[in-house]
Amino acid sequence: MNRPGPSRPRRAAVLGLVAVAVTVATTASAPAGATSAPALAAYTYPYQDPARSVPERVADLLGRMSLDDKVGQMTQAERAAVSTSDVTTYRIGSILSGGGSAPSPNTPAGWADMYDGFQRAALAAPLGVPMIYGLDAVHGNNNVYGSTVYPHNIGLGATRDPALVQQIGRATAEEVTGAGLDWTFAPCLCVARNDRWGRTYESFGENPDLVSSMTTVVTGLQGPTLGGPASVLATAKHYLGDGGTTGGTDQGNTQLNEQELRAVHLPPFKAAVDRGVGSIMVSFSSWNGAKMSGNRYLLTDVLKGELGFKGFLVSDWAAIDQLDGAPGFTQQEVTTAINAGLDMIMVPNDYQLFIGYLKAAAQSGAVPMSRIADAVSRILTKKFELGLFEHPYADRSYASTVGSQAHRDVARQAVRESQVLLKNDGGILPLVRTGGKIFVAGKNADDLGNQAGGWTISWQGKSGATIPGTTILQGIRNAVGGGATVTYSKDGSGIDGSYRAAIAVVGETPYAEGEGDRTGSLGLDSTDLATLQRLKAAGVPVVTVLVSGRPLDIAAQLPDWRALVAAWLPGSEGAGVADVLFGAYAPTGKLPMTWPASAGQEPINDGDGRTGLFPYGYGLSYGAATPSPTPTPTPTPTASPTPTAGPTPTGGPSPTGGPTTPPPGGTTCRVAATVNAWSTGLTGDLTITNTGGSAVNGWSLGFTLPGGQTIVSGWNASYAPSSGQVTAKNLSYNAAIAPNSSVGIGFQANHTGNTGKPTGFTLNGAPCAVG
Repeated sequence: MNRPGPSRPRRAAVLGLVAVAVTVATTASAPAGATSAPALAAYTYPYQDPARSVPERVADLLGRMSLDDKVGQMTQAERAAVSTSDVTTYRIGSILSGGGSAPSPNTPAGWADMYDGFQRAALAAPLGVPMIYGLDAVHGNNNVYGSTVYPHNIGLGATRDPALVQQIGRATAEEVTGAGLDWTFAPCLCVARNDRWGRTYESFGENPDLVSSMTTVVTGLQGPTLGGPASVLATAKHYLGDGGTTGGTDQGNTQLNEQELRAVHLPPFKAAVDRGVGSIMVSFSSWNGAKMSGNRYLLTDVLKGELGFKGFLVSDWAAIDQLDGAPGFTQQEVTTAINAGLDMIMVPNDYQLFIGYLKAAAQSGAVPMSRIADAVSRILTKKFELGLFEHPYADRSYASTVGSQAHRDVARQAVRESQVLLKNDGGILPLVRTGGKIFVAGKNADDLGNQAGGWTISWQGKSGATIPGTTILQGIRNAVGGGATVTYSKDGSGIDGSYRAAIAVVGETPYAEGEGDRTGSLGLDSTDLATLQRLKAAGVPVVTVLVSGRPLDIAAQLPDWRALVAAWLPGSEGAGVADVLFGAYAPTGKLPMTWPASAGQEPINDGDGRTGLFPYGYGLSYGAATPSPTPTPTPTPTASPTPTAGPTPTGGPSPTGGPTTPPPGGTTCRVAATVNAWSTGLTGDLTITNTGGSAVNGWSLGFTLPGGQTIVSGWNASYAPSSGQVTAKNLSYNAAIAPNSSVGIGFQANHTGNTGKPTGFTLNGAPCAVG
């Protein structure tokens, strides 16, 4: 969407409305956030009786509606442009918030109060038909300050986890309900085929099967059936082909034959229809030169007929204006759109003009009354199924879920699963948590607005502390353990060779549709390139974390980086990125898009016979075997280094080879060991404590690995493994262990089923206690 700037627990019942809908004084005086009241036994009209079937109620109400009532139900106006008196006068059936259109204060209570005000106005019309309120809750309820903000769809596509996506839909529905609302313009089911498109991040991926699998979010949003607790009407958008426009131009022209259109772009919508999606938003874009908003074949014959879609179709923001190519919509454009199959028209500002045109078209016969009856029946059906007639007001009991810890935990897990490890030379990742110095740089390291991207509080999004949450830098600081220090410099200044690693968090800044289209370069900006050059000049191993809404052209810089992680747009929980960097969670993400070797390769997609930098579905993990498929061109990411001595931190001294000082006698050392294992590998963290009365100057720690474990890299020590027996020797900077002091070391190992801890610790030949 384009922007200028039955009992139902989730809504409070209105005493008297179900008994006599025409008694407007009762509904108009209902307090905002009224709690549920007992339903009355008697009903004036059949449509007011919840014991009757939805089709019966729809038919009865439709038979009582005037043309004004019907046209009003087909009208959707922007909250900032419509008055409550007009909602009553024109029987307006729906209100929406465009991107950044929010009440003041922008709080759950502020939204619920606004909602109830509009709802009281709708119920004051003669038949008391409730309105429905729509907004773009596309990665959480991202319009409401304080809400949990999840990764954008491109990151969720990288998770390959439909169950998690359904869980996110459920959590989002609770937070939308908590702000008093009942309809979201999500999910976007576009199949993005050209990364130049500014909406690429709204796509789950370039493959229709992947996008189809993520329609589980529909079930999460709506619940098992409409009308249950925190049930929010979902919208599949944008029908059809918006991700396939020539050049990736927003609102452009998709030039495909019908067979290709059906094979690539239709399957996700079929999957959503099969899941019972309540509404579908029609695309601004064209198919072979014909605007989708006027395409009767695709809207009525294919979608409503062939696919059996039973919900209602809503237009995009003022989209009918574009049918004739001239500014401002006309009566003919209204006629074309409605006859093509659109049921509700989003006319944000010009709702009165639209109502006049549609009434005139109906009265002249240009739009058949049967078409209007079908449109209104579809809209009323969803309102009845949602339970709005019985419970029209906000259920404020869900306000406590907005930004709750439980939801932030779900978001953090989504961030973890969305990270795609694209390069890991020498097994530098995961970084050890303890010891040494880590340098963090980059404009996206400490910026919640940048990591959340567009459609966050405002339409285009904004850099800075726009939402509550945890930045990636904060996550890194929280992840490191004892003896490790983290230094941050946004532009990379101040780094020297004493750091064992540098983490560069670079990439894009927020944008949304239109402004996010890229016709030229897809590379990093000059600020990022200058930051990366400073890190490279220091000679420190660089781990690059790319925060972006699409693959970027980074082939020229890739050889300078020891590791590369695609973090996408992770949202409010940046700690999930740090969880992967430091090994609390091994990366499992897979590319939802082919990664181009240059911007000139766009469009490039799986199955087109072209070779990108990294193929669709690529993604490494920790301790994995040789990656398959291998990315091209070089350098080739190395998933498992040769099992030799662990790397010495750059800038740090070499291991000492001289004599060591044994403990003065007895058991004067203690070793605590923790192991973090995954399917094929593990990391071990060892803390060596000198419990004797004298300093240890130079040390050698011996221990035994369980059968099947092989060390492949290590940190803060040099390793010499042999037949399960391992010797770890100090490096020069941690050679001395004072009495009652500790030193932390660690290793990464492959394993063949045994994930147990090491045993039999000795320090300079003397046994150590464990624990």
